[in-house]
Order: sequence, then C-alpha cells, then structure tokens
Amino acid sequence: MALDKFVLIVVAVLATVGITFWLLTLLAATLQLAFGWLLLIPAGIAGYVVWRVIEDRLRNAEDDHYDKIEK
Repeated sequence: MALDKFVLIVVAVLATVGITFWLLTLLAATLQLAFGWLLLIPAGIAGYVVWRVIEDRLRNAEDDHYDKIEK
C-alpha cells in the first residue's frame, strides 16, 4: 500500500471520529434548544465538503501518475 493512501486512510478515520463526535454533540444540543436543529445545517455542509475532497483525492488520475514510474 502506498504511503499516501495509508495517510489518507488515517486522516479519514480521524476526521470521521471527530465529525461523529461533533454531530452527536450538535444532536444533543438540538434536543435542548428550540431551534437547535438549525445547527445541523453547517454539519451537513462540512460533511459534504469532506466527502467531496476524499472522493476527488481517490479518483484523481493526475495524482496516480507517479505511481506508474519505475524506480
């Protein structure tokens, strides 16, 4: 496994743990506040952005150019 993919997996796992914790705290705040559910909108946007960045990183053919060069 290439080092860049391993680092990407580690970063994705740590980001997922952080986002999950953040979403759970927002959900707990939502249950306590009258209009707290509006706080979930930024969480959804941030999740979408993270998803698109990871998807682009995995599917970008230009990044894989150097994987095919013989050493």
